Amino acid sequence: MLKKFKLLVLLVLCGSGAFAQDDLLNMLNVDMGKDTTFTQATFKASRLINGQTIETVSKNHLNFWISHRFGSVNSGFISNFFGLDEARIRLGLEYGLTDRWLIGAGRSSEEKVYDLYTKYKLLRQSNHFPITLTAYGSMAINTMPTGYVMNSGNEMVFYTNPERWTYTGQALIARKFHEKFSFQLMPTFIHFNKTESNSFDNNLISLGMGGRYKISNRVTFSLEYYYNLVDRNGFETSTGYAYPYHNSLSMGFDIDTGGHVFQLHFTNARGMIERQFIGLNTGTWENADIFYGFNISRTFSFDKKR
Repeated sequence: MLKKFKLLVLLVLCGSGAFAQDDLLNMLNVDMGKDTTFTQATFKASRLINGQTIETVSKNHLNFWISHRFGSVNSGFISNFFGLDEARIRLGLEYGLTDRWLIGAGRSSEEKVYDLYTKYKLLRQSNHFPITLTAYGSMAINTMPTGYVMNSGNEMVFYTNPERWTYTGQALIARKFHEKFSFQLMPTFIHFNKTESNSFDNNLISLGMGGRYKISNRVTFSLEYYYNLVDRNGFETSTGYAYPYHNSLSMGFDIDTGGHVFQLHFTNARGMIERQFIGLNTGTWENADIFYGFNISRTFSFDKKR
């Protein structure tokens, strides 16, 4: 800053010629270009729709998440009011240990799962670096009674508590191309300590991608897709029946009211953690297995300085 101030004073004093002023202005612009300016607000919130974004929570701030999914719209009008008679819910909290590192926890009524997770922003997009990179890891425990029937129709039997755990790791890679458009890649690895049968692999690799387009200062359109790297033909050949799980596709709108972020969306995945909406999703858009849902995020500050 001292160097810039000196240049500005020199510029004012040197009024003898236009050439001298132009040279000093060029020197000032070059000097200012060396400062690092980090990209802000690549996404509206720490979640895109079902999955995570590169965003974290500010230090000493707490996010309270309410996620809600109704039943499928193809469940009928008279009997189920297009799914609005049903409900699945997840309540979650995430806290910023620093401006780049958060921890979180949640509880889902789907499979009665408790999840713990952490997220750390390793690299930040700036005028000198093209992307933001955030590392994400989670663990989830299924607390359903042993022998319950899964959405796939298979029975899940647990013999030990360690069999109930599922682990997820993600690299979240995003770029804000301009004020209106941001895009993100989400390579994902999920490990199931136990699957419903030996026919299913304990490990799943998925490539997620998503983005948002800013419609106005308050509203954005979001899209999210996860492609699972599964040999479906090989599975059907070896087992005699079709692979029951499908890729997750979701779309919706974010509405920012200042203190709250409302996310309204349609998705073919009813689950709200990675185990469910990536690994165990049985819905398809072709069959109108579409679930209307919403997320509500409210941020609370415990930072007296702010």
